[in-house]
Amino acid sequence: MNWDAGLPLLIVATSLFSGLVIFFLSEKHVIARTTLNLGGAVLKLVLVGVMIWGVFHGHHYEARLPLLPGLDLVLRADAESMLFVVLSSGLWLLTTIYAIGYLEGSPHRSRFFGFFSLCVTATVGVALSGNLITFVFFYELLTLATYPLIVHRETEVARRAGRTYLIYTITGGAMLLVGTVWLYSMTGTLEFAHRGFVTELLDTHRVSLIAVFVLLIAGLGVKAALVPLHGWLPQAMVAPAPVSALLHAVAVVKAGAFGIVRVVDDVYGVEVTTKLGVTGPLAVLAAATIIYGSLRALFQDDLKRRLAFSTVSQVSYIVLGIAIIGPVATTGGLVHLVHQGVMKITLFFCAGNLAETLGIHKVSEMNGVGRRMPWTMAAFTIGALGMIGVPPLAGFVTKWYLGVGALDAGQEWVVYILAGSSLLNAGYFLPVLYAAWFKPAPDSWPDERSFGRFETSWALLAPPVVTALLTLAVGLLASAPFSPLRWARYITTLEYMP
Repeated sequence: MNWDAGLPLLIVATSLFSGLVIFFLSEKHVIARTTLNLGGAVLKLVLVGVMIWGVFHGHHYEARLPLLPGLDLVLRADAESMLFVVLSSGLWLLTTIYAIGYLEGSPHRSRFFGFFSLCVTATVGVALSGNLITFVFFYELLTLATYPLIVHRETEVARRAGRTYLIYTITGGAMLLVGTVWLYSMTGTLEFAHRGFVTELLDTHRVSLIAVFVLLIAGLGVKAALVPLHGWLPQAMVAPAPVSALLHAVAVVKAGAFGIVRVVDDVYGVEVTTKLGVTGPLAVLAAATIIYGSLRALFQDDLKRRLAFSTVSQVSYIVLGIAIIGPVATTGGLVHLVHQGVMKITLFFCAGNLAETLGIHKVSEMNGVGRRMPWTMAAFTIGALGMIGVPPLAGFVTKWYLGVGALDAGQEWVVYILAGSSLLNAGYFLPVLYAAWFKPAPDSWPDERSFGRFETSWALLAPPVVTALLTLAVGLLASAPFSPLRWARYITTLEYMP
């Protein structure tokens, strides 16, 4: 096996190896567990950097492992996969640092970090999948790896949330598998390809193609939290803060959204989806999810539930951009895959800091907290303003491209959705910021812990500060050659070039 075939396997294996070894470590092996966690995360990021350089210079990275006669497990690096791999690898390192600080002294850390590493393994596998069957394999592995993280605290509420998660995701996975098998029976292939691989069936299997599209989008829509398939997500907020960050910014919801991107771009292709008439209903569903999630977020006092319904809304920007069909809107949807991840992980890191340091879990408990934890709330403020779409932050770039793309595509109604959503974003974030910075603080906090002259542990504070700076940087440097926006535009060029 040569280097070009081995590199995708190595990128997947770094977290897989770390996770499997960690399972066998006792709780007292703190240094060994930390070394494996951070070593695996850093090595993965280095290998991803090598792969980016290679892809940019025309290298073709692909590994094939026989699965069934005529059907291989394929890991392949292409422009779309690299966008998701960089996001998941970079944020995994920061989330690992955060989780080490968050879980210090708590029980079952080896079990947690073992499944944590398997979760990232599955996410990277989803990103690098070169065909639909490989995608389904890692997509279901992600379900199995994430469940123990949701129920980690072993309370009855956590178990109930875990059961709900399994019911939703296994049902979605079954629909995805049925659609995949049906598609293979018609085409004889499942290989991702620019402009799709079903074009020849358009005239003879039109109804079947529509039915398969519905099955695939429904199966993926569960993890992407499209309404009405979103019910598991707010309940999963009983999980520890690092898990919430992983669910919302790195792994589960992104896997669903990324899968929808793959189906529209690389299974069907934009030309076929337009002729089938399926993108219009998908855009309407995404728009409805954006407004619904924002409305529900307005009335949540629990901070993590407010952020969860915000995720329901924000992830659908990705789907909306893809469904509008047009190069500018598609660019906006693709870049939001990264932008939403960076902004949302900042917010969940900060929510975890408030809970672990002061015992704050509700918005109504946040009066004056900005003066007690200024760095945490400064990071939260940047993340929240980015979500609203305030320039020059990451969210503004997304909404600008979606709005301009909608006008270019003759879909003016989308601009009203974006404007309404931004007003609702402001409605559920600005009161939080006002309370934190301008209202008087209480005499005592619900459950305060002292960290000396620091507001909280450095391992809890450093990750949100870094991601907040990234939220600012990807907005300010959107035109730079190395920015997520430039990479998203490159992907769109491949999709729409003559």
